[in-house]
Amino acid sequence: MNKRLLRFAFIAFLFLTQTGFAQELYMPRNIKEAYEKGTRSMDGKPGKNYWQNHGKYTMDITVDAKTKVVSGTETIVYENNSDKSLDNLVIRFVNNLHKPTSPRGGEVSDDFLSSGLTITSLKVDNEVYKEDARNWGTVGNVKLKKAIAPKSKVTINIDWNYPLSKESGREGQIDETTFFAAYSYPRVSVFDDYNGWDRIPHTDRQEFYNDFNDYTFSVKAPKNYVVYATGDFLNPDEVLQPEFAARLKKSYVTDEILHIANEQEMKSGIVTKQNDWNIWKFEANNITDVCFGLSDHYLWDASSVLVDKKTNRRASVQAAYNITGTDFVNSVKNNQFALDWFSNNWPGIPYPYSKMTAFQGFADMEYPMMCNDSHMGDPLLAQLVQDHEVAHTYFPFFMGINETRYAFMDEGWATTFEYLIKIAEHGKDEADKFYKGFRVKKYITDLSTEEDQPIISMSTQVSGAGYGNNSYGKASLSYLALKDLLGDDLFKKSLHHYMDTWNGKHPIPWDYFYSMNTGSGKNLNWFFNNWFFTNNYIDISIKEVSKNVVTITNSGGFAIPFDVNVIYEDNAAETFHQTPAVWEKNQKTARITINTKKQIKKVTLDGGIFMDATPINNSWPVK
Repeated sequence: MNKRLLRFAFIAFLFLTQTGFAQELYMPRNIKEAYEKGTRSMDGKPGKNYWQNHGKYTMDITVDAKTKVVSGTETIVYENNSDKSLDNLVIRFVNNLHKPTSPRGGEVSDDFLSSGLTITSLKVDNEVYKEDARNWGTVGNVKLKKAIAPKSKVTINIDWNYPLSKESGREGQIDETTFFAAYSYPRVSVFDDYNGWDRIPHTDRQEFYNDFNDYTFSVKAPKNYVVYATGDFLNPDEVLQPEFAARLKKSYVTDEILHIANEQEMKSGIVTKQNDWNIWKFEANNITDVCFGLSDHYLWDASSVLVDKKTNRRASVQAAYNITGTDFVNSVKNNQFALDWFSNNWPGIPYPYSKMTAFQGFADMEYPMMCNDSHMGDPLLAQLVQDHEVAHTYFPFFMGINETRYAFMDEGWATTFEYLIKIAEHGKDEADKFYKGFRVKKYITDLSTEEDQPIISMSTQVSGAGYGNNSYGKASLSYLALKDLLGDDLFKKSLHHYMDTWNGKHPIPWDYFYSMNTGSGKNLNWFFNNWFFTNNYIDISIKEVSKNVVTITNSGGFAIPFDVNVIYEDNAAETFHQTPAVWEKNQKTARITINTKKQIKKVTLDGGIFMDATPINNSWPVK
């Protein structure tokens, strides 16, 4: 082979190699190993060797309203479905965040601090362990005397207690006689196929990662306290006076909003059975967590809504709030709309649980079947926050997202659904205005390095600005850009394929990417590379207009949709929408041909919610 042919062959090989690599998605070594071992598959489905562990939790919990101490007796039947022997048992107790020695992402007051978890008894398969957990952080380790064999079960018995922090965050004391108990029990941390034990401490920024478990639990509370919790309420007749049990049962089958208990009824002590203590029982299966709130004076509203038209299944919608919490007067009505809209529009999957309760607190936080929201003093903002938290039902609870590492896999979707439902509630102009002002503007107008970290970056490894952008706004923009690229029908088909495939499991970002490829029937790796694995941002400009060709430069790099608005010499106007597909072949330059014989007088580019970093160069002629 002569030198010329050799050189040509080398160039061709280099081109093919680079083209091939361009279609691949970067994977960390441990993720690559999971695909090689067959626990995950390149078609976006769980691999033939996929597994996940499972716990069956039985808990009897007591809340002492005087001492503000929560205590519990807990039995966990834990299944090790992996192919590994487990020499250690990793226990997670998020509320140890309140211990003075625990690492936190920000400053806290003295009222936030507490002594944390105390274990008074611990047994594994009846083997006693001398562990009081006093030196644990949010994650503790128990060195096992006998390893948990692959494909086997163990029974764990734990007796424990902890104090509710005086200052409430995601949990704690709301007021002197109102408490929200979340992350309130020791749980087995996740052991998965790509990281092993999840030992990342909770620092109050990144959120959570839990297995799908089955829960049967009771909450022992003083008389006159009503308990609101995740799961089906099993014994209303045992803890409520007949009239109030009847009202609650009626609310399960009607669209009418009922006042289960009003202010005067709660004050009069006629709502609950007048035992010194009442035991409230609940059950929830195949779910990632449970929580509960209780109060002796909160108002209680309830109704229900049809969430699955095929089966006529209804979901209970409830609200618990202070007499001063005027935002919550409309909580049940708003959640009836939200559950119906999410079930039938976006994501368009019937609300998967039996209940949703809005509880007035301070967190603006989601939990399975509950949200703990603060009083905003603004009904529209209160509705949006509640919509966002309820949207989390699908991500991370219906899908077992690892929020700690990949917050964009749940916060980005909740932000997207928040925007879409706001269009239905208040119109597109209002939704666009809020989304741009709250989710995009601060990011796109800040030039600092922290703003442009790749979305795929682990959530624990990015700064405050980077965490917020990657988790919420930028991730949401990527999902909305893909929606524009595929069109609503194909996007929904692909999204449903992903959700149906990974519901009840633990998807990671690459499972999302490959599932959407399979669901759409398209190789979207170019798009995912562009949005998730780069330092791109949003900045397009008009380079030139020559006759009827508009040349556009993509300085920022993100493959965004945009409108080309054209005004002709006769002042007639036309808009030409461009989907992100315009950037597939060349992500730096696009040439848009305007099919017209008219003379073009003016051209402007408009990205809508995809706000441009330098809008001054989005017009021609340049002013």
